[in-house]
Amino acid sequence: MTLSNSCRYALLLALGLLAGQSGYGQRLLDHQSIGWYVYNGAYKLNPKWSLRTEYQWRRIDLIRTWQQSLARLGASYKASDRITFGGGYTYFVTFPFGQYPQADRGVPYPEHRLHADVSLDETYGRLNLTHRFRLEQRWLAGQTDPNPRRITGWEFQNRIRYQIAADLPLHGTTVDNREFYLNFFDEVFIGFGRNVGQNIFNQNRLSAGLGYQVSDALQIELNFLNQVLQHADLDPVSGRPVFEINNGFRLNLNHTLDFGQ
Repeated sequence: MTLSNSCRYALLLALGLLAGQSGYGQRLLDHQSIGWYVYNGAYKLNPKWSLRTEYQWRRIDLIRTWQQSLARLGASYKASDRITFGGGYTYFVTFPFGQYPQADRGVPYPEHRLHADVSLDETYGRLNLTHRFRLEQRWLAGQTDPNPRRITGWEFQNRIRYQIAADLPLHGTTVDNREFYLNFFDEVFIGFGRNVGQNIFNQNRLSAGLGYQVSDALQIELNFLNQVLQHADLDPVSGRPVFEINNGFRLNLNHTLDFGQ
């Protein structure tokens, strides 16, 4: 993948973000302060195959109340030094929060997901870039008004995601133990197919911050996080689209175990 191709992907991200942010004066905006606490586990079975685990504890007002809970289990296959394939299952729960809650019946609702992705790595001097293309199949819970905790069915949706991520060592040309590094990512989410409704542009996430490699098995990252998210349904009172503008931080713990040694 050439640098010119990377620029094209960056342009695609910008166009997606503009599509979601244009015409704000006609839209309802819901601002939140968020804190995301994330564990990423990679368990190498051999040089090619790894098991992947992830848990995200997402909070509103930085830590006070629930926003969402995400638990993910998957596997990855390293086809070459530059190409990795992955897939897995996610259990996701959205809680009532904000002025225009997605969980608008006052109780949390679950979602099941399957995903498949491919990651492409490239290096420009000290800068390491990763492009990730992910396809998701989503099943969102349907709830009844008399008893919103009772699930009446599952609505199917498709979504595609593109993420560009980078890290830059602050000491030398590589990130080594007990060294700091800068990191960044931007990810755009696009819904397609049936049941998507207003949610073609689903969301964009932008994050940047500082990482510290404790050892080959452990990294800690603290990032600023901006999330722009469009609700799938119009506001029932005004009939206007709703956008969340969420700003805060993301604390990552990246843990690796090698069982193939």
